[in-house]
Amino acid sequence: MRSLFVLFAFLGVAASIEMFGRDQSSAVRGKLICDGRPASGVKVKLWDKDTLDSDDLLDEGSTDANGDFQLSGWTKEYTPIDVKLNVYHDCNDGFKPCQRKFGIKIPDSYTTSGKIAKKVYDAGVIQLAGSYPGESRDCIH
Repeated sequence: MRSLFVLFAFLGVAASIEMFGRDQSSAVRGKLICDGRPASGVKVKLWDKDTLDSDDLLDEGSTDANGDFQLSGWTKEYTPIDVKLNVYHDCNDGFKPCQRKFGIKIPDSYTTSGKIAKKVYDAGVIQLAGSYPGESRDCIH
């Protein structure tokens, strides 16, 4: 019975965070290349990484024919959001299953109040041919 109470208390706190948190937003842009050529059609996602509850997808898209992308989004949280850009690609990947995945943390100074980001983090030109710290493989994204 006590564990049931703790569970409901936890769920109540999680729900109130969603209802009463403050709107926060972030945005990122950049260009992806593979061996010096634009990496078109590469999946990119902007996430708010959460500790206590599930991560929030802020935005997702794909690079254009020039390898360019821009993502922006918002969520409601009590604490400052922790934004990360995930890139899913097949650059120099041969016939391996799934896609290579790596993430880039967006600096906290690029998180703004409100539903529209007031600053855009410029990730610059990112060469996908190399490997990145924490890189993994992802089949379901």
